[in-house]
Amino acid sequence: KTKYSKLFFRKSDTVPEELHQTVQESFLILREHNCFFQDLVRIKGKDFLTPVSRILIGNPGCTYRYLNTRLFTVPWPTEGYDIKYCSPQIHDACKALMRLNDYLHIEAVKALQGQNLFETKEIKATTVIDRGQSFTTSLTEQGSASKDQSSVCVPEDDRSLKNRTSYNLTLLNYMDPLQMLYLKQEPYFGMGNMAVSWHHDENLVERSTVAVYNYSCEDSAVQQSHEQELKGRDPAVWHVGLKVAWDIETPGLAVPLHQGDIYLMLDDLNMTHQHCVLAGLSPRFSSTHRVADSSRGTLEYIFGQCELALQNLQTDSDSMALSLKSLEAAVVKQVEEIHNEVEFEWLRQFWFQGKRYLKCTDWWLKPMAKLEEFWRKLEIMVS
Repeated sequence: KTKYSKLFFRKSDTVPEELHQTVQESFLILREHNCFFQDLVRIKGKDFLTPVSRILIGNPGCTYRYLNTRLFTVPWPTEGYDIKYCSPQIHDACKALMRLNDYLHIEAVKALQGQNLFETKEIKATTVIDRGQSFTTSLTEQGSASKDQSSVCVPEDDRSLKNRTSYNLTLLNYMDPLQMLYLKQEPYFGMGNMAVSWHHDENLVERSTVAVYNYSCEDSAVQQSHEQELKGRDPAVWHVGLKVAWDIETPGLAVPLHQGDIYLMLDDLNMTHQHCVLAGLSPRFSSTHRVADSSRGTLEYIFGQCELALQNLQTDSDSMALSLKSLEAAVVKQVEEIHNEVEFEWLRQFWFQGKRYLKCTDWWLKPMAKLEEFWRKLEIMVS
């Protein structure tokens, strides 16, 4: 209740049955169409293929960066965008995940409002207890205590709550543990096989909530193992593990995840704690909804940067020769930084992942062609 108070857990029977059905069908459709991919990521200077296969679905033109790899969203059907999908089933799958996204947004707002109410009551209760204690407490201590309380209980306006729960994408994960030759053991608490090691989610808006929908394809063997009285965690069942960051004294937490369960990491839990995913025996899908920090991660942003750089290019009206308006070091440096960003953060990141997105939609081909045009002009400016 104290160390993990910002973990919010919901059993599957609290979620509408029809939503379960469409979302779980979507996972299976995407797997049938081979839309899950292992990512090549860089950790401490070394390149690894992730044991978990993933696909990113979200707002058109949005990207998500983790472990030096930029993923590009397969856009969900958004009003005002012309998105052609490779099959009607993929369209329906993306639409179902968009509905889940809306549902989880509402649940996250409710959970945060409930938490704020709870914290306000707690503070009122402790203030009453404090009054009854002796007045020997020094004034400085009282001052620091009231400062701590005020930082906890800041009444939040609806806009702030909305911003921190308006998910712009979901990272879908899939793994069949029986296909994995080797899984790392959890090193601190003996929690068993890990599908994903201890980490904080990165590239998120500060204090934004992460919402996760779990779909483990449990069979009868797993169901039976629930009924046995087991000490510790049941190795057949998937769990999410949590621990206080950089603290192995406080006991870790392993929460069992069954088909259709949901959990939310509220407020700053993702910053103060680390989490891992502990593998069960059955294949598992999850949909992890995030408020990605899109300040440098959208098409709108990178096109804007290109327009800014090209302001330094001019064409002679008579000879049509191209030249630079300014040779000031700061201007040239800014142009070259944008040139590098277009090439290394966008074009190379997109194409080294191959044509994976074409399994779902060709939506990204036009913007990438436009970015290449910008890049060619930037090359001229450099030369």
